[in-house]
Amino acid sequence: MKNPFQYLLNPFRKNTTPAAIPDTSSPLSEALFNDDPDKFKTDLEMLSEEEAGDRIQQEAFKEMRTAAEQSVKRLHVLQRGRCPQCGESLQQHLFVSVCDACGWNAYSMPRSGSVKVYVHGRQEPICGDRCYIVKDGTALVVRHDAVVARIQAHAVDWIAYDWEQGELEERRKQILERLNLTCGWCGKETSPEKEGFHLLHIAFGASQDRFCFCSDDCYEAFRAMYPSRVHRNCYETACENCNLCVKRYLDETEGYRSLAKDFISTKRK
Repeated sequence: MKNPFQYLLNPFRKNTTPAAIPDTSSPLSEALFNDDPDKFKTDLEMLSEEEAGDRIQQEAFKEMRTAAEQSVKRLHVLQRGRCPQCGESLQQHLFVSVCDACGWNAYSMPRSGSVKVYVHGRQEPICGDRCYIVKDGTALVVRHDAVVARIQAHAVDWIAYDWEQGELEERRKQILERLNLTCGWCGKETSPEKEGFHLLHIAFGASQDRFCFCSDDCYEAFRAMYPSRVHRNCYETACENCNLCVKRYLDETEGYRSLAKDFISTKRK
């Protein structure tokens, strides 16, 4: 029988309770470590015996928190129409954003369409559901959740994404349903498809702002209340021909193509 007062007799004894370790019996874990599951389990047992599990978990949480902070920071920069890499203005579209200055870009891929990778010296493309370009430039073609081809960067000719028209229309419809646009004058909810809808880019201070209006009356009332400044006329001057403020948007963002960058919200119940 164990002495119930053994920890009182030796108060400096370390707690040898094993730290929590990942569950390796789940199907997902087995799939992730199917290359060498025995080695992975041996490593976990060794770390548990050395009581290093808690420290590793803390380090992993710290890395995840740092990555989350970077993602939120990047999102704030994008919402202001700037490049998260160099800070220059972005060319923003509904499914793609591109920086002309440094080449940074982010784009959506088709969910139902396919991807075709054309390789040097091969007439027929390699088809898959997705294609990932990893850090060293290698292209990984994925089909049915499995990598079917690993193509070196120097062998890739070009990549084509097969967008179906139905999927494009469905995505536009979903984004419109999630837009939470309020009129800059009366405060009522409005929509880009509503008759009389206006989108205005104007700078009252050092940077450009965006306003939406539900009707011609609200737009004219806003203009009457906030007339143009002497040294600039945002109501009549195209933003591409003016450099008197810090631009967040360009004229080509007319419509709802990039409204989602600022006004998209969680789907209303």
